[in-house]
Amino acid sequence: MGLTSWLGDLAGMIYPNVCEVCANTLVHGEHTLCLHCLHDMPRTRLHTQSFNEIHKRLAGHTPISKAAAYFYYYRENPYAELIHRAKYNNRPALAKTLARMFAEEIMPSGFFDGIDLILPVPLHYLKELKRGYNQSHEIAKGLREATGIEIADNLIAKKAHSTQTRRSAFERWLNTGNIYTVAEPHELAGKHILIVDDVITTGATVLHCADAVHINEPSAEISVTALGFTHGI
Repeated sequence: MGLTSWLGDLAGMIYPNVCEVCANTLVHGEHTLCLHCLHDMPRTRLHTQSFNEIHKRLAGHTPISKAAAYFYYYRENPYAELIHRAKYNNRPALAKTLARMFAEEIMPSGFFDGIDLILPVPLHYLKELKRGYNQSHEIAKGLREATGIEIADNLIAKKAHSTQTRRSAFERWLNTGNIYTVAEPHELAGKHILIVDDVITTGATVLHCADAVHINEPSAEISVTALGFTHGI
């Protein structure tokens, strides 16, 4: 047994890695989630449908080509806590890991084929400075690790918006209106763009981002993805 492996096993006995959902100790070959919780994850499998629930929620605005999300997001579900920890508990690496796992699962379906650039939903610079990171950018990093698709920073938040939690669909729409713009739109000309967020709830955030891209560069094709998707709104 190599020294690195031995030290890893020793560290595991002192500070055991545990499943992010059930908190049981992970065994050899498991990471982040145990096999049981990975199996029970409420996956959306929306990437297998050319016109799915996300498309329906975003209908009537900028055309969306592909749409996918890793799992259904229910507020009281332990899987929702994965996103909460990544977003609010200074766990950016968790967001990146989940995104990489998601991308590796759906890559065989061809979902990422033809996509040229990943655009994470931006945070206003003051909000990102306070939090220390942008969770959507961390998700984008995980997607890049799995797919090799480059991340671009053309989407910009001109101003901060207050939290979307517990707002109605109309209030969320108003809250994110006139926030996003696009820098150097010519860089997106003729490109297939994947807009990335942490959770798609009403769709207001990704819609405003998609609108900003489409208005500034109409030739860009737009797809969207997120870790979570709120079902049944």
